[in-house]
Amino acid sequence: MANIEEQIKEIEDELARTDYNKKTQHHIGKLKAKMARLKDEQELRRSKGPKTAGYAVKKSGNATIAIVGFPSVGKSTLLNKITNAQSEVAAYKFTTLTVVPGLMEHKGAKIQVLDLPGLIKDASKGKGRGKEVLSVVRSADMILLMIDVFETNIQVLVDELKTANLRLNQAPADIVIAKKNRGGVIVNFTTKQSTLDEELVRDMMNEYGHINADIVIRDDITEDQLIDYISGNRIYIPAIVTINKTDLVTPQYLKQIEKRLKGWKIVPLCAEKGIGLGPLKDAIYDALKFIRIYMKPQGREADLVEPLVIKESSDIGMVCDAIHRDFRKNFRYAQIWGKSARFPGQIVGLEHKVRDQDVVTVIVKR
Repeated sequence: MANIEEQIKEIEDELARTDYNKKTQHHIGKLKAKMARLKDEQELRRSKGPKTAGYAVKKSGNATIAIVGFPSVGKSTLLNKITNAQSEVAAYKFTTLTVVPGLMEHKGAKIQVLDLPGLIKDASKGKGRGKEVLSVVRSADMILLMIDVFETNIQVLVDELKTANLRLNQAPADIVIAKKNRGGVIVNFTTKQSTLDEELVRDMMNEYGHINADIVIRDDITEDQLIDYISGNRIYIPAIVTINKTDLVTPQYLKQIEKRLKGWKIVPLCAEKGIGLGPLKDAIYDALKFIRIYMKPQGREADLVEPLVIKESSDIGMVCDAIHRDFRKNFRYAQIWGKSARFPGQIVGLEHKVRDQDVVTVIVKR
């Protein structure tokens, strides 16, 4: 382990003293790939070591969100306001020493909300039980980054999440790698690249042990995006920011904070007084990209009161899974009314993609 740590430290030092330009681009790309590989190896070795007591949370509802923030920003107060949970609240740091789940109901969706211990600098290295906290965050469907108006350095949280291989509000690069037995690494770009060329991609692939492979890159990407894809252990997750205790500052001060956080979806609130909870619930719902499907039993009227809430881009097979585990197995056909139907009552199969507010009848074998 010490040897790996020394190698990582040497690479970090070299990267810190090397200016990025056209001449150093290849060298830096190779160094980044080597460091990422060493860190993955380091984490693998640690995972095989003695186990520490972690946080176990059984997922429930249509989705799970994790409240991530510094200690004492109001996470527990917010959980108690928007869910049925009762998380201990106090005006001192590290009140929450375990994960407290609660259930929030909004627009027909049941959303599990997790109140986590405060995240601090170097949490990804284990400080403040950070590794256990981050392992829970990795299993969530969305992250709610919570800060208060007097501690707005959100980059500390983002950096810790990034070190834990979480990528916020990003999508994986459009890359395909096909391994082969011989012939070296063949690189194909389908779009013009701003930073990469074939030689650099080949060298970075080799650093990760890909000696014989065909790689097709369809996006204009950076070295870091290529490393993320090759590593294969990155988690891409939506995130929004909520600023708490906004009742303590002027609107002008709040606008300055929002300007500094440009690019983020931001929801101001005062959790203690219940101000801004409605917009926050809407923002969470929208970020999770839910759609509502109304079920219509055969020969009867559709239930327009209680929708079936599922994720965007779901198909009829996923609708079946949400109803009952036997529905997919015994599926015959479905009928659709709504935006996804070419005509009312269209008969479709399991692969048909549904859209928001479709009405669906599922016919199963008896």
